[in-house]
Amino acid sequence: MIDLHMHSSFSDGTMTPEELVALGAEAKLEAMALTDHDNMAGVPRFLEAAAKAGIRAISGVEVSADVEKGALHIIGYGVNHESRQFNEALEWILQSRDHRNKEILSNLARAGIPITMEEVRSYAGSEVVGRPHFAEALIRRGYVRNKREAFSRFLSRGRVGYADRKRYPAEAICELIRAVGGVPSIAHPFTLELDNDGLFDFCAYLKDCGLVGLECFYPEHTPSMQREYLNIADELGLIPTGGSDFHGAATPDLKLGRGFGRMNIGYEYFDRLVAATLH
Repeated sequence: MIDLHMHSSFSDGTMTPEELVALGAEAKLEAMALTDHDNMAGVPRFLEAAAKAGIRAISGVEVSADVEKGALHIIGYGVNHESRQFNEALEWILQSRDHRNKEILSNLARAGIPITMEEVRSYAGSEVVGRPHFAEALIRRGYVRNKREAFSRFLSRGRVGYADRKRYPAEAICELIRAVGGVPSIAHPFTLELDNDGLFDFCAYLKDCGLVGLECFYPEHTPSMQREYLNIADELGLIPTGGSDFHGAATPDLKLGRGFGRMNIGYEYFDRLVAATLH
């Protein structure tokens, strides 16, 4: 059993890279990947801890791409985390996050919700501050009961606190990941809000830009969705990937490796992923 999608305290997770590896060992995972948002700062610690625990591991990062409809996240597996070229690209994204975060504060203040950046940062495990940390601040102030309500009332697209940020086009992200030895894979494809034919065409187009994988295994995928994504991956020659999208205490019902209980991703997919990073 493997898990190739998880987040640490270096983005919007609550556990350190070492704690994730320890939990993975308890779950008897054979392979893992750390896929923090827009940064790879936790990867060296993660890889070192995995090596000590006897778990095979691969570097990863989850990058948001610019699309007209829905949301697109691309995970880069096996990226050289010491690449200056790649880290400069991620730094541009992080700067865009900072600008977006200031806009969110201003939007909330105009709506009569004057929270501070100091409050929001106190809920972030690292310098990477995202909307889940704003949600936590709203909960602590008593404006909402939980994160779902925070997003539905204030932080989702079209709500009073929402602010967009600059993103790279999907084509550029795929090409950049491949240029530094990595494997690009579309994460949770349902967030693109495409029907099956539309997703097939989109994946076929991105394959010409370097796309290698498609996240077929994910806690929120129904059996029929999983079958369809596996069919698309098979027809296009993409590597099926997957993971729990584990965030620690932020998602208490979600289990590393198992998702909501029925996920069980075979080790053979990890082998295919590693092999793809060598070309």
